[in-house]
Amino acid sequence: MKMKRKYLLKSTIRTAKFSRLIAKAIDLFIAMILAILQYPFSLLLALVYIALKDSLYGGQSVGKKLIGFSVISLEDGKPCSVKQSIIRNLPILIPLAFAIIPPWGILVFFILIVPLLLLEVYLLFKLDSGHRLGDVMADTTVMGNDSNRVDIRKAQETWFNNDAKNMSPANKSTF
Repeated sequence: MKMKRKYLLKSTIRTAKFSRLIAKAIDLFIAMILAILQYPFSLLLALVYIALKDSLYGGQSVGKKLIGFSVISLEDGKPCSVKQSIIRNLPILIPLAFAIIPPWGILVFFILIVPLLLLEVYLLFKLDSGHRLGDVMADTTVMGNDSNRVDIRKAQETWFNNDAKNMSPANKSTF
């Protein structure tokens, strides 16, 4: 009996994309709670959280940490930097910044956030790479946390560090 492998692969990718949406929803829920604590001052705290969330904990926001994802740079494979986190979250930050100005800013927020979130979800599911608009803008990607990958990374760092410690003084000067 033959199995439809393409179907299994597609359903796994779809599940991962839905998991990304759940992680994003957790982060947006945290930002919403921060924003309504003492409006409009706490909205600044929500803006800071949204801007920096993907550079925390080695590329993991609270939602990504709970779901098991991390954001890495496509430039060098390292965890998302602060600059990349700000850039990849601009589609949320720009509308949220308008919400600081009551009452019209809140209206502009809702007018901008709905199409931008729909665009993000559309791109997430339609692009083969699974990137959303923020990923394309910041040159980042989201990866599932794999404990083997972390162990390999630590082993490589240890390997390089041990070589530097065990080198003769003549070879150290060439670095």
